[in-house]
Amino acid sequence: FKDNYSTPPCKGDLERNVSNLTHSINGTETDYVAAGSWARESLNVTVPTAISAVNNTFESASACHRDSSILFLLLMLGTLWLGVSLYNFNKTPYLQASKREALADYSLPVAVVVLSFIGSFVFQDVHLERFRYNTTNDVFKLARLEKISWTAIMCSIGLGFSLSLLVFMDQNITSAMVNNPCNKLKKGPAYHWDLFIVAIINGFLSIFTMPWMHATLPHSPLHMRSLADVEERVDQGHVYEIIVRVRETRLTGIFSHVLIGLSIFLLPYPLGHIPIAVLDGLFLYMAVTALNGNQMFERITLLFMEQAAYPPNHYIRRVPQRKIHQFTGFQVLQLSVMCFVGFVPWAYVKMVFPVTLLLLLPVRHKVVPLIIEQKYLDALDGEHQ
Repeated sequence: FKDNYSTPPCKGDLERNVSNLTHSINGTETDYVAAGSWARESLNVTVPTAISAVNNTFESASACHRDSSILFLLLMLGTLWLGVSLYNFNKTPYLQASKREALADYSLPVAVVVLSFIGSFVFQDVHLERFRYNTTNDVFKLARLEKISWTAIMCSIGLGFSLSLLVFMDQNITSAMVNNPCNKLKKGPAYHWDLFIVAIINGFLSIFTMPWMHATLPHSPLHMRSLADVEERVDQGHVYEIIVRVRETRLTGIFSHVLIGLSIFLLPYPLGHIPIAVLDGLFLYMAVTALNGNQMFERITLLFMEQAAYPPNHYIRRVPQRKIHQFTGFQVLQLSVMCFVGFVPWAYVKMVFPVTLLLLLPVRHKVVPLIIEQKYLDALDGEHQ
Protein backbone atom coordinates (compact mmCIF):
# COMPACT_ATOMS: atom_id res chain seq x y z
CA PHE A 1 0.00 0.00 0.00
CA LYS A 2 2.85 2.34 0.84
CA ASP A 3 4.68 1.61 -2.41
CA ASN A 4 1.63 2.61 -4.45
CA TYR A 5 1.58 6.09 -2.93
CA SER A 6 5.32 6.62 -3.14
CA THR A 7 5.23 6.14 -6.94
CA PRO A 8 3.79 8.92 -9.12
CA PRO A 9 0.65 7.59 -10.83
CA CYS A 10 1.64 8.85 -14.27
CA LYS A 11 4.87 6.83 -14.23
CA GLY A 12 3.19 3.66 -13.01
CA ASP A 13 0.58 1.55 -14.65
CA LEU A 14 -3.06 1.31 -13.63
CA GLU A 15 -3.03 -2.47 -13.73
CA ARG A 16 0.08 -2.57 -11.53
CA ASN A 17 -1.55 -0.35 -8.91
CA VAL A 18 -4.61 -2.57 -8.80
CA SER A 19 -2.43 -5.68 -8.52
CA ASN A 20 -0.39 -4.19 -5.66
CA LEU A 21 -3.49 -3.11 -3.79
CA THR A 22 -5.04 -6.54 -4.20
CA HIS A 23 -1.84 -8.22 -3.01
CA SER A 24 -1.79 -6.02 0.09
CA ILE A 25 -5.43 -6.85 0.88
CA ASN A 26 -4.78 -10.58 0.45
CA GLY A 27 -1.67 -10.48 2.67
CA THR A 28 -1.21 -11.91 6.13
CA GLU A 29 -2.48 -10.46 9.36
CA THR A 30 0.96 -9.03 10.04
CA ASP A 31 0.76 -7.08 6.80
CA TYR A 32 -2.56 -5.61 7.84
CA VAL A 33 -1.12 -4.52 11.19
CA ALA A 34 1.99 -3.06 9.56
CA ALA A 35 -0.05 -1.24 6.94
CA GLY A 36 -2.40 0.15 9.57
CA SER A 37 0.46 1.20 11.81
CA TRP A 38 2.19 2.92 8.90
CA ALA A 39 -1.02 4.73 7.96
CA ARG A 40 -1.63 5.92 11.54
CA GLU A 41 1.90 6.93 12.41
CA SER A 42 3.20 8.32 9.11
CA LEU A 43 0.15 9.81 7.48
CA ASN A 44 -2.30 10.08 10.37
CA VAL A 45 -5.23 9.47 8.07
CA THR A 46 -8.64 7.93 8.64
CA VAL A 47 -10.28 5.18 6.61
CA PRO A 48 -12.46 7.60 4.57
CA THR A 49 -9.37 9.65 3.79
CA ALA A 50 -7.52 6.52 2.60
CA ILE A 51 -10.46 5.58 0.36
CA SER A 52 -10.44 9.10 -1.06
CA ALA A 53 -6.71 8.78 -1.74
CA VAL A 54 -7.29 5.54 -3.65
CA ASN A 55 -9.99 7.23 -5.74
CA ASN A 56 -7.67 10.14 -6.47
CA THR A 57 -5.02 7.67 -7.60
CA PHE A 58 -7.38 6.12 -10.14
CA GLU A 59 -8.50 9.57 -11.32
CA SER A 60 -4.90 10.69 -11.74
CA ALA A 61 -4.04 7.52 -13.63
CA SER A 62 -6.93 8.16 -16.01
CA ALA A 63 -6.17 11.86 -16.39
CA CYS A 64 -2.50 11.29 -17.19
CA HIS A 65 -3.47 9.59 -20.47
CA ARG A 66 -4.62 12.89 -21.98
CA ASP A 67 -1.11 13.75 -23.08
CA SER A 68 -0.81 10.31 -24.69
CA SER A 69 -4.03 10.88 -26.62
CA ILE A 70 -2.90 14.28 -27.88
CA LEU A 71 0.53 12.95 -28.87
CA PHE A 72 -1.11 9.97 -30.59
CA LEU A 73 -3.24 12.34 -32.68
CA LEU A 74 -0.29 14.58 -33.52
CA LEU A 75 1.92 11.70 -34.60
CA MET A 76 -0.82 10.14 -36.73
CA LEU A 77 -1.73 13.38 -38.49
CA GLY A 78 1.94 14.39 -38.68
CA THR A 79 2.82 11.17 -40.49
CA LEU A 80 -0.03 11.78 -42.91
CA TRP A 81 0.90 15.43 -43.51
CA LEU A 82 4.64 14.85 -43.98
CA GLY A 83 4.09 11.82 -46.21
CA VAL A 84 1.55 13.54 -48.47
CA SER A 85 3.64 16.71 -48.62
CA LEU A 86 6.72 14.79 -49.76
CA TYR A 87 4.59 12.69 -52.11
CA ASN A 88 3.50 15.89 -53.88
CA PHE A 89 6.94 17.50 -53.65
CA ASN A 90 7.68 16.78 -57.32
CA LYS A 91 4.99 19.32 -58.19
CA THR A 92 6.94 22.12 -56.52
CA PRO A 93 9.74 24.21 -58.11
CA TYR A 94 12.22 23.48 -55.30
CA LEU A 95 15.45 21.47 -55.75
CA GLN A 96 16.34 19.59 -58.89
CA ALA A 97 13.92 17.30 -60.70
CA SER A 98 15.82 14.13 -59.73
CA LYS A 99 15.88 15.11 -56.04
CA ARG A 100 12.19 16.01 -56.06
CA GLU A 101 11.38 12.64 -57.59
CA ALA A 102 13.54 10.85 -55.00
CA LEU A 103 11.75 12.59 -52.13
CA ALA A 104 8.39 11.72 -53.64
CA ASP A 105 9.36 8.06 -54.07
CA TYR A 106 10.58 7.72 -50.47
CA SER A 107 7.99 9.97 -48.86
CA LEU A 108 6.45 7.21 -46.76
CA PRO A 109 9.64 5.78 -45.16
CA VAL A 110 10.93 9.31 -44.49
CA ALA A 111 7.67 10.23 -42.73
CA VAL A 112 7.70 7.03 -40.66
CA VAL A 113 11.34 7.47 -39.56
CA VAL A 114 10.96 11.15 -38.66
CA LEU A 115 7.73 10.77 -36.69
CA SER A 116 8.95 7.59 -34.99
CA PHE A 117 12.02 9.46 -33.77
CA ILE A 118 9.83 12.29 -32.47
CA GLY A 119 7.46 9.92 -30.67
CA SER A 120 10.08 7.57 -29.21
CA PHE A 121 12.90 9.97 -28.26
CA VAL A 122 11.68 13.58 -28.21
CA PHE A 123 8.57 12.63 -26.20
CA GLN A 124 9.98 9.55 -24.51
CA ASP A 125 8.44 10.54 -21.16
CA VAL A 126 4.93 10.24 -22.62
CA HIS A 127 3.54 6.73 -22.65
CA LEU A 128 2.71 5.51 -26.16
CA GLU A 129 1.75 2.07 -27.37
CA ARG A 130 4.57 0.59 -29.44
CA PHE A 131 4.69 -1.87 -32.27
CA ARG A 132 3.62 -5.26 -30.90
CA TYR A 133 5.26 -8.47 -32.00
CA ASN A 134 5.32 -12.11 -30.97
CA THR A 135 8.40 -13.07 -28.95
CA THR A 136 7.84 -16.83 -29.17
CA ASN A 137 9.52 -19.09 -31.71
CA ASP A 138 6.47 -21.15 -32.71
CA VAL A 139 5.78 -19.12 -35.87
CA PHE A 140 5.50 -22.17 -38.14
CA LYS A 141 3.46 -24.21 -35.67
CA LEU A 142 1.15 -26.66 -37.39
CA ALA A 143 -2.56 -26.33 -36.77
CA ARG A 144 -3.95 -29.13 -34.58
CA LEU A 145 -6.58 -30.15 -37.09
CA GLU A 146 -7.04 -33.60 -35.52
CA LYS A 147 -8.47 -32.02 -32.36
CA ILE A 148 -11.23 -30.10 -34.15
CA SER A 149 -14.71 -31.45 -33.51
CA TRP A 150 -17.23 -32.15 -36.26
CA THR A 151 -19.34 -29.24 -35.09
CA ALA A 152 -16.40 -26.87 -35.50
CA ILE A 153 -15.69 -28.34 -38.94
CA MET A 154 -19.26 -27.73 -40.12
CA CYS A 155 -19.18 -24.17 -38.79
CA SER A 156 -15.83 -23.61 -40.47
CA ILE A 157 -17.30 -24.64 -43.82
CA GLY A 158 -19.81 -21.78 -43.64
CA LEU A 159 -17.23 -19.26 -42.47
CA GLY A 160 -14.74 -20.50 -45.06
CA PHE A 161 -17.27 -20.05 -47.85
CA SER A 162 -17.96 -16.51 -46.67
CA LEU A 163 -14.24 -15.80 -46.52
CA SER A 164 -13.68 -17.27 -49.98
CA LEU A 165 -16.25 -14.82 -51.36
CA LEU A 166 -14.29 -11.94 -49.88
CA VAL A 167 -10.97 -13.19 -51.26
CA PHE A 168 -12.52 -13.85 -54.68
CA MET A 169 -14.09 -10.40 -54.97
CA ASP A 170 -11.14 -8.51 -53.50
CA GLN A 171 -8.69 -10.33 -55.76
CA ASN A 172 -10.70 -9.73 -58.93
CA ILE A 173 -11.65 -6.13 -58.15
CA THR A 174 -8.01 -5.28 -57.48
CA SER A 175 -6.87 -7.07 -60.64
CA ALA A 176 -9.48 -5.23 -62.70
CA MET A 177 -8.31 -1.87 -61.34
CA VAL A 178 -4.66 -2.67 -62.02
CA ASN A 179 -5.43 -3.90 -65.54
CA ASN A 180 -7.49 -0.82 -66.36
CA PRO A 181 -6.82 0.33 -69.95
CA CYS A 182 -5.72 3.76 -68.71
CA ASN A 183 -2.71 2.10 -67.05
CA LYS A 184 -1.49 0.95 -70.49
CA LEU A 185 -0.25 -2.46 -69.40
CA LYS A 186 1.06 -4.60 -72.26
CA LYS A 187 1.02 -8.03 -70.62
CA GLY A 188 -2.41 -9.60 -70.60
CA PRO A 189 -4.30 -10.31 -67.35
CA ALA A 190 -4.53 -13.82 -65.87
CA TYR A 191 -7.46 -13.62 -63.48
CA HIS A 192 -8.09 -17.37 -63.17
CA TRP A 193 -4.42 -18.31 -62.90
CA ASP A 194 -3.78 -15.65 -60.24
CA LEU A 195 -6.77 -16.82 -58.23
CA PHE A 196 -5.59 -20.44 -58.47
CA ILE A 197 -2.13 -19.52 -57.18
CA VAL A 198 -3.65 -17.49 -54.35
CA ALA A 199 -5.80 -20.47 -53.32
CA ILE A 200 -2.76 -22.79 -53.16
CA ILE A 201 -0.71 -20.28 -51.15
CA ASN A 202 -3.53 -19.64 -48.68
CA GLY A 203 -4.04 -23.39 -48.25
CA PHE A 204 -0.46 -23.80 -47.00
CA LEU A 205 -0.74 -20.65 -44.87
CA SER A 206 -3.84 -22.06 -43.18
CA ILE A 207 -1.98 -25.26 -42.23
CA PHE A 208 0.69 -23.18 -40.48
CA THR A 209 -1.89 -20.83 -38.85
CA MET A 210 -0.51 -17.82 -40.70
CA PRO A 211 -2.40 -14.85 -42.24
CA TRP A 212 -3.80 -15.21 -45.74
CA MET A 213 -2.64 -13.10 -48.65
CA HIS A 214 -4.17 -11.85 -51.88
CA ALA A 215 -4.16 -8.78 -54.08
CA THR A 216 -5.75 -5.94 -52.19
CA LEU A 217 -6.42 -2.23 -52.18
CA PRO A 218 -4.67 0.16 -52.17
CA HIS A 219 -1.36 -1.73 -52.17
CA SER A 220 -1.57 -3.24 -55.65
CA PRO A 221 -2.55 -0.03 -57.53
CA LEU A 222 0.09 1.90 -55.59
CA HIS A 223 2.70 -0.70 -56.56
CA MET A 224 1.72 -0.35 -60.19
CA ARG A 225 1.81 3.43 -59.87
CA SER A 226 5.34 3.33 -58.45
CA LEU A 227 6.52 1.50 -61.58
CA ALA A 228 4.86 3.93 -63.99
CA ASP A 229 6.15 6.94 -65.88
CA VAL A 230 3.62 9.75 -65.47
CA GLU A 231 3.18 12.95 -67.42
CA GLU A 232 1.03 15.98 -66.69
CA ARG A 233 -1.39 17.26 -69.32
CA VAL A 234 -3.52 20.42 -69.38
CA ASP A 235 -7.02 20.34 -70.85
CA GLN A 236 -9.27 23.42 -70.64
CA GLY A 237 -7.38 24.76 -67.64
CA HIS A 238 -7.44 21.47 -65.70
CA VAL A 239 -4.18 19.67 -64.94
CA TYR A 240 -4.31 15.88 -64.84
CA GLU A 241 -1.81 13.04 -64.98
CA ILE A 242 -1.63 10.23 -67.49
CA ILE A 243 0.48 7.09 -67.43
CA VAL A 244 2.90 6.85 -70.33
CA ARG A 245 4.24 3.38 -69.62
CA VAL A 246 4.63 0.89 -66.78
CA ARG A 247 7.69 -1.25 -66.09
CA GLU A 248 6.02 -4.65 -65.88
CA THR A 249 8.34 -6.80 -63.78
CA ARG A 250 8.04 -9.41 -61.04
CA LEU A 251 11.35 -8.49 -59.40
CA THR A 252 9.90 -5.69 -57.27
CA GLY A 253 7.26 -8.00 -55.81
CA ILE A 254 9.83 -10.72 -55.06
CA PHE A 255 12.35 -8.34 -53.49
CA SER A 256 9.73 -6.53 -51.41
CA HIS A 257 8.46 -9.79 -49.90
CA VAL A 258 12.03 -10.98 -49.25
CA LEU A 259 12.67 -7.73 -47.38
CA ILE A 260 9.45 -8.24 -45.42
CA GLY A 261 10.78 -11.61 -44.29
CA LEU A 262 14.16 -10.14 -43.38
CA SER A 263 12.48 -7.46 -41.29
CA ILE A 264 12.20 -10.03 -38.49
CA PHE A 265 15.88 -9.32 -37.76
CA LEU A 266 14.95 -5.68 -37.05
CA LEU A 267 13.03 -6.72 -33.91
CA PRO A 268 13.02 -5.42 -31.27
CA TYR A 269 15.27 -2.63 -32.57
CA PRO A 270 14.48 -0.43 -34.40
CA LEU A 271 10.96 -1.63 -35.31
CA GLY A 272 10.07 -1.84 -31.64
CA HIS A 273 10.35 1.95 -31.40
CA ILE A 274 7.64 2.63 -34.00
CA PRO A 275 4.53 3.93 -32.20
CA ILE A 276 1.13 2.60 -33.19
CA ALA A 277 0.12 6.19 -33.98
CA VAL A 278 2.72 6.33 -36.76
CA LEU A 279 1.43 3.06 -38.21
CA ASP A 280 -2.10 4.48 -38.23
CA GLY A 281 -0.77 7.53 -40.04
CA LEU A 282 0.86 5.18 -42.54
CA PHE A 283 -2.50 3.61 -43.38
CA LEU A 284 -4.08 7.04 -43.66
CA TYR A 285 -1.32 8.00 -46.10
CA MET A 286 -2.07 4.96 -48.24
CA ALA A 287 -5.77 5.79 -48.24
CA VAL A 288 -5.27 9.46 -49.16
CA THR A 289 -2.75 8.81 -51.92
CA ALA A 290 -5.05 6.13 -53.39
CA LEU A 291 -7.79 8.74 -53.87
CA ASN A 292 -5.83 10.26 -56.73
CA GLY A 293 -7.61 9.19 -59.90
CA ASN A 294 -10.50 7.53 -58.04
CA GLN A 295 -13.62 8.33 -60.06
CA MET A 296 -16.02 7.97 -57.14
CA PHE A 297 -14.03 10.47 -55.07
CA GLU A 298 -13.93 12.85 -58.03
CA ARG A 299 -17.71 12.62 -58.40
CA ILE A 300 -18.19 13.28 -54.68
CA THR A 301 -16.18 16.49 -55.02
CA LEU A 302 -18.51 17.56 -57.85
CA LEU A 303 -21.28 17.94 -55.25
CA PHE A 304 -19.39 20.92 -53.80
CA MET A 305 -18.21 22.48 -57.07
CA GLU A 306 -19.81 24.95 -59.42
CA GLN A 307 -20.93 23.29 -62.63
CA ALA A 308 -18.80 25.61 -64.75
CA ALA A 309 -15.70 24.38 -62.88
CA TYR A 310 -16.31 20.69 -63.61
CA PRO A 311 -13.29 18.93 -65.17
CA PRO A 312 -13.69 17.90 -68.83
CA ASN A 313 -14.12 14.17 -68.14
CA HIS A 314 -15.82 11.91 -70.64
CA TYR A 315 -18.80 11.10 -68.40
CA ILE A 316 -19.42 14.77 -67.65
CA ARG A 317 -19.84 15.42 -71.36
CA ARG A 318 -22.22 12.48 -71.86
CA VAL A 319 -24.21 12.23 -68.60
CA PRO A 320 -26.60 14.86 -67.16
CA GLN A 321 -25.57 16.37 -63.85
CA ARG A 322 -28.59 14.97 -62.03
CA LYS A 323 -27.82 11.41 -63.13
CA ILE A 324 -24.21 11.79 -62.03
CA HIS A 325 -25.27 12.83 -58.54
CA GLN A 326 -27.86 10.04 -58.35
CA PHE A 327 -25.27 7.42 -59.22
CA THR A 328 -22.84 8.91 -56.71
CA GLY A 329 -25.56 8.85 -54.05
CA PHE A 330 -26.17 5.14 -54.65
CA GLN A 331 -22.47 4.42 -54.29
CA VAL A 332 -22.17 6.45 -51.08
CA LEU A 333 -25.18 4.59 -49.64
CA GLN A 334 -23.66 1.21 -50.48
CA LEU A 335 -20.32 2.33 -49.03
CA SER A 336 -22.08 3.38 -45.81
CA VAL A 337 -23.69 -0.06 -45.50
CA MET A 338 -20.34 -1.81 -45.95
CA CYS A 339 -18.66 0.50 -43.42
CA PHE A 340 -21.41 -0.18 -40.89
CA VAL A 341 -21.11 -3.95 -41.26
CA GLY A 342 -17.31 -3.84 -41.31
CA PHE A 343 -16.78 -1.54 -38.30
CA VAL A 344 -19.71 -2.54 -36.09
CA PRO A 345 -18.45 -3.78 -32.67
CA TRP A 346 -20.45 -7.04 -32.89
CA ALA A 347 -18.26 -9.85 -34.18
CA TYR A 348 -21.15 -11.93 -35.51
CA VAL A 349 -22.25 -9.04 -37.73
CA LYS A 350 -18.72 -8.63 -39.10
CA MET A 351 -18.77 -12.27 -40.19
CA VAL A 352 -21.47 -11.54 -42.78
CA PHE A 353 -19.48 -8.74 -44.40
CA PRO A 354 -18.57 -10.84 -47.48
CA VAL A 355 -22.23 -11.82 -47.90
CA THR A 356 -23.24 -8.17 -47.65
CA LEU A 357 -20.69 -7.30 -50.30
CA LEU A 358 -22.06 -10.04 -52.54
CA LEU A 359 -25.65 -8.83 -52.09
CA LEU A 360 -24.68 -5.42 -53.44
CA LEU A 361 -24.11 -6.93 -56.88
CA PRO A 362 -27.82 -7.44 -57.68
CA VAL A 363 -28.47 -3.92 -56.36
CA ARG A 364 -26.00 -2.54 -58.89
CA HIS A 365 -27.18 -4.65 -61.84
CA LYS A 366 -30.92 -4.87 -61.14
CA VAL A 367 -32.04 -1.93 -58.99
CA VAL A 368 -29.84 0.93 -60.18
CA PRO A 369 -30.71 0.45 -63.90
CA LEU A 370 -34.37 1.01 -63.01
CA ILE A 371 -33.52 4.59 -62.01
CA ILE A 372 -30.56 5.46 -64.26
CA GLU A 373 -30.55 4.57 -67.94
CA GLN A 374 -28.07 1.95 -69.07
CA LYS A 375 -26.34 4.30 -71.52
CA TYR A 376 -25.50 6.63 -68.64
CA LEU A 377 -24.30 3.71 -66.52
CA ASP A 378 -21.99 2.62 -69.32
CA ALA A 379 -20.46 6.09 -69.40
CA LEU A 380 -20.15 6.31 -65.60
CA ASP A 381 -19.07 2.78 -64.78
CA GLY A 382 -18.20 1.20 -68.10
CA GLU A 383 -14.44 1.55 -67.74
CA HIS A 384 -14.44 -0.58 -64.58
CA GLN A 385 -16.45 -3.48 -66.02
